[in-house]
Amino acid sequence: MKPIVEFCISNIANGAQDSFEKLEKDSNLDVLDYGCLSYCTQCSESLYALVNGEIVEADSPEELTQKVYDFIEENPLF
Repeated sequence: MKPIVEFCISNIANGAQDSFEKLEKDSNLDVLDYGCLSYCTQCSESLYALVNGEIVEADSPEELTQKVYDFIEENPLF
């Protein structure tokens, strides 16, 4: 089972696009985008993704990408 990374399409449009595209190319991840993840306050305040159901947030796309990988490493599925 691969880690699941979910993005809100509005957050992608607000700056997370580079992170989304980079993570999407990683064959070890399932990267999905949704119209809305129902974290509107989070979405308006920072860049974020849900990683295996947990919020990971950052101030830049590069930082978000790194934090997603860090979270996966620190919280293995098995």
